[in-house]
Amino acid sequence: MDVAAAPLAHDRAGPVGGTPVVLVHAGIADRRMWDPQWAPLTASHDTVRIDLRGFGESTTAPSGPFSHVADVAATLAALDVTRCHVVGASLGAGVAVELALTRPDLVESLVLAPPGGSLLTELTADLRAFIDAEDAALERGDLDAAVEANVAAWAVGPGRGPADVEAGVLDRVRVMQRRAFEIQEPWGALDEVEPDPPVAERLGEVAVRTLVLVGAHDLETTKEAAGRVARDIPDVHLVEWPDVAHLPSMERPDDFMALLLDWVGSA
Repeated sequence: MDVAAAPLAHDRAGPVGGTPVVLVHAGIADRRMWDPQWAPLTASHDTVRIDLRGFGESTTAPSGPFSHVADVAATLAALDVTRCHVVGASLGAGVAVELALTRPDLVESLVLAPPGGSLLTELTADLRAFIDAEDAALERGDLDAAVEANVAAWAVGPGRGPADVEAGVLDRVRVMQRRAFEIQEPWGALDEVEPDPPVAERLGEVAVRTLVLVGAHDLETTKEAAGRVARDIPDVHLVEWPDVAHLPSMERPDDFMALLLDWVGSA
């Protein structure tokens, strides 16, 4: 398996001595999605935020089969992080759960805001429509349209229009998503190692306290995953916000910050 030879691009700040908080971004974003939380979180907690390979400033193409989880674990080892709270959004949530399963010594607690990545198992109609729109745009080489397909499906979400979401949130997603397309497009097809058995079949083995946050305007596949995670992980707390889609930490940054500080503070 190809593991990043150098640590993934990251930031680390905050007082040392406590259990670090590690932030892992969504697949339509990079570590900049945590900008609203960075200053208040690092004021009180040792905090790491990471760009997964193919996002943000982590631009090294894999030379063979690779794993986001292995990359993250190697990065944390290079930073001498031996125990941490892992906060994952979407793709990052799947990475976080897989890390908890493969490296239980490393993970103190999980925040899945919302579940995504390897935790999504249902090809719902709204997910199928998004995949078709993105694929069609990429096949004709129209990155702008591919970006907009992601913004419409995930950042705006079902039941809303762009005017219902703060314009700054949508603009930031556009920048981050386009960056990911520009990095990954020259790489061609990637060989990402899939856990066997799948993460979604091992939720009952997750042995750490877990917070799940999902929005009412998210895709049905995400809502299904949130319900399943909340049912199958033994020590879990589910929070539902009625007015957000797939990026609750970006849409309600102050409320998310309060939720996160309460969560890690109660550990």
